[in-house]
Amino acid sequence: MRILLAEDEEIIATIVQDLLQSQGMEVTVCADGLTAWEHLRAKRPGYDVILLDRIMPGMDGMDLLRRIKADPELTHTPVIMETAKDDRDSVREGLTQGAYYYLTKPLQPEVLIAVVQAAVSQANEYRQLVEEVRRAERPLALMCSGSFRFRTLDEGRLLANYLARACPQPERAIQGLQELLVNAVEHGNLGISYADKSALIMAGTWQQEVQRRLELPEYRERHVEVFFQRQADSISLTIQDQGDGFGWQDYLDFSPERAFDPHGRGIAIAHKLSCDRLEFHGNGNTVVATFNLPPAR
Repeated sequence: MRILLAEDEEIIATIVQDLLQSQGMEVTVCADGLTAWEHLRAKRPGYDVILLDRIMPGMDGMDLLRRIKADPELTHTPVIMETAKDDRDSVREGLTQGAYYYLTKPLQPEVLIAVVQAAVSQANEYRQLVEEVRRAERPLALMCSGSFRFRTLDEGRLLANYLARACPQPERAIQGLQELLVNAVEHGNLGISYADKSALIMAGTWQQEVQRRLELPEYRERHVEVFFQRQADSISLTIQDQGDGFGWQDYLDFSPERAFDPHGRGIAIAHKLSCDRLEFHGNGNTVVATFNLPPAR
């Protein structure tokens, strides 16, 4: 993992660098935003994660964040904002600009590692999905309707990749579809709560717990159903799990409260960045993702 750290406080920079290097990560340290920007422009392909201090001399973290997100080659690189300001307005500003991960000073080592690993994992997964979609042919452009059923996370990821190829912008659709299908398994059918997942990620046992629950008698017969429908102007995907539902209203937007957690962005990514429309129904165990089609020529 290659990390760019922009931090003007030398002691903090050294602590963070040593901690991340102890986890096998390669860390480049810059003392200000302008130097960090020059590194980012010079090294392409570049870094897996960018870790920014919000307040720095010259170009501060927010200015650098805006430049990163405006650059087509950098925009999908995850940015973690490191700050002493954890008020809602400051965090919301960063979320609006594209910093979906936050760390509060003084930094807690276990939280720092968990958040960096989560950001790297999400970025790597997105790159892999995009490459698979780019390599694939698109025979699904002719499909009008279809139904699918799956049970495991791997099956859900495979189906997300397959269905994204039917969408007008596969690279945009893939991440949101995967988030929704994974959510249907882990939080829907397997009943893993938000707090449960937080604790499991911090303990490094999330995948083991998912596999354990998949084999339990009360969960092993559950499945997720997906219905594909092409209309004249859009494609809709209805995803239905067999869980008890959840309070989906709290997860449609990037939340300042969840910005400091190593997960909790999936539905917001689908809603804000991937789908043209996202609608939950009933108790939240049914969601309809809609992707607009370009006008017919």
